[in-house]
Amino acid sequence: MSFARLVLATRNADKVREIRGIFDLRNGELKSLLDYPHFPDIEETGGTLEANALIKAREGFRMTGTPCLADDTGLEVDALGGAPGVYSSRYAGETATYAENVRKILSVMKDVPEGKRKARFRCVLALKAEGREEWVEGVCEGVILPEPRGAGGFGYDPVFFVPELGKTLAEMSLDEKNAISHRGRAFRGMAEALRKNPV
Repeated sequence: MSFARLVLATRNADKVREIRGIFDLRNGELKSLLDYPHFPDIEETGGTLEANALIKAREGFRMTGTPCLADDTGLEVDALGGAPGVYSSRYAGETATYAENVRKILSVMKDVPEGKRKARFRCVLALKAEGREEWVEGVCEGVILPEPRGAGGFGYDPVFFVPELGKTLAEMSLDEKNAISHRGRAFRGMAEALRKNPV
């Protein structure tokens, strides 16, 4: 990996665990805001995934002085006009749990028939370093099931079914999920960008 140290602008331990499984960390150090407990939380005030990712990457860089990566991820459901989108993590309220968000989306979609439940996860990953700012995107297509399946993953993973593998994200091993997930694709794209142009 072509960096000495990067900071992930997140305190989501589940997200950090997934990302560590994607990056080759033999030659670089990957930290997160969990390593900087005295720093304030970064408010996501953007109206798009791209805007929020850049806000977090810029603020993380400003606070730490270290090249910073930040992602914003949204679940986009066709039958809901692309919702919950940028509000995915707080769909059932500002302090909603994963389970509460899942319950809400299943409730909202209870009358949506099987053939109309197409959805996708989009992950926008931004990098901010001295004199450099860029972003990449990863997408994972799937279907929202009418009830949860699987005990792994986090967030909407138990109801997000990937037809090509015949499993929900929550039924996959971490390696399986990272191979096809929106976050895995975005971070592999950024890893390639860092190989070509190190920070």
